[in-house]
Amino acid sequence: MANSAQARKRVLQAVTRRERNMAQRSLVRTHIKKVRKAIAAGDSADAMAAFKAAVPIIDRMAGKGQIHRNKAARHKSRLNAQIKAISQQA
Repeated sequence: MANSAQARKRVLQAVTRRERNMAQRSLVRTHIKKVRKAIAAGDSADAMAAFKAAVPIIDRMAGKGQIHRNKAARHKSRLNAQIKAISQQA
């Protein structure tokens, strides 16, 4: 247990940051899942709309250090390639 006032404050700050980080990470994952679900359904229009909604969120999390910038680029690249593949099939 924290013994000093500073240590108690740091514990509270850590809890707050952890909750915020988990919520933001969940938001990114949710948007990526929405894109993948639209791709699996074969609907390129919905997939593109979901992708356009997901890109700013992925970029924001990469800018804040939630995810690495290369991981963000990898997600965007792979999702975009999958969307292009289903739009060429149709």
